Amino acid sequence: MTDPTHTSARPAITSRLASLPTLTGATPSISRAALWMAGWLSLMVVLAIVGRGVTRQLPVFQVMEVRSLLGLVMLAPLVQAAGGMRAMHTAFIGRHVARNVIHYAAQYGWFVALTLIPLAQLVSIEFTMPLWTALLAAAFLAERLTTRKVLAVFVGLVGVAVIVRPTAGTIAPGKVIALVAAVGFAVSVVLVKSLTRTDSAVAIIFWMLIVQSVVGLVPALWTWQWPSPATWAGLVVIAFCGTFSHYCMTRAMRHADATVVIPMDFLRVPLTAIAAWLVYAEAVDTWTMLGATLILGANALNVLRRPSAPSTVQTGNR
Repeated sequence: MTDPTHTSARPAITSRLASLPTLTGATPSISRAALWMAGWLSLMVVLAIVGRGVTRQLPVFQVMEVRSLLGLVMLAPLVQAAGGMRAMHTAFIGRHVARNVIHYAAQYGWFVALTLIPLAQLVSIEFTMPLWTALLAAAFLAERLTTRKVLAVFVGLVGVAVIVRPTAGTIAPGKVIALVAAVGFAVSVVLVKSLTRTDSAVAIIFWMLIVQSVVGLVPALWTWQWPSPATWAGLVVIAFCGTFSHYCMTRAMRHADATVVIPMDFLRVPLTAIAAWLVYAEAVDTWTMLGATLILGANALNVLRRPSAPSTVQTGNR
């Protein structure tokens, strides 16, 4: 996730939400936000754990295609609640296509890295995505790049270097793929920023699933292997987690500021590491712990800034 859909739609929508104040039309409540974030964290950890097992059984293209198709079915109730197919209309289909082709490539990289490196390393490197987003937004959206953001990016890059350790000999390909995927997710976030002004969150997820289903159809059919019943169950879990994790994040944002909600997501690194140790007996080395601490510290530096004056955000556009 990431994507995953992290991380699915996971990394794009999450980073976008992190830059917004609390949505209007909901009662502020840290306890309610924490409950929705507990849902987000649970779904994202399950996604990573189950995804690791399923991608050992099936080609990544197939996993992504089935995830998108099942996700469309699972999204149907939210589409209906949002006003049906008419509410899914968009005037910017080209932007959706461009964003989701890049997001698809980043997702593919995330799933491939999932099969190559420990989960703790993957999730830690994934958390560099907001830092890359800050740089890209400054370069292409004329957003202000403050001293605090520059420092956050620098600290985050040091954290990546600690995990990847380019001076320690051969660099593991999985770490490089994970880093490239994080940059791809950041590009996706920059492209989706303008879409959030005109299209609802449900519509953005809907078009993500549509475009990625079309893009991945041929490679999925080319590499298709018939799943066992247990693997089918895993695919359903992946689709469910990838589709509804961001709904939990959106709901959390309705009840608390981003500066309260986003740091809760930092728990995903230790929770994923613990789950990977329990399920796959994956040990976490000192370098990964140190690098993860630096990356999460950089995110905290970027997110926990001095609060600005509240602004109005239309709930309908989320």
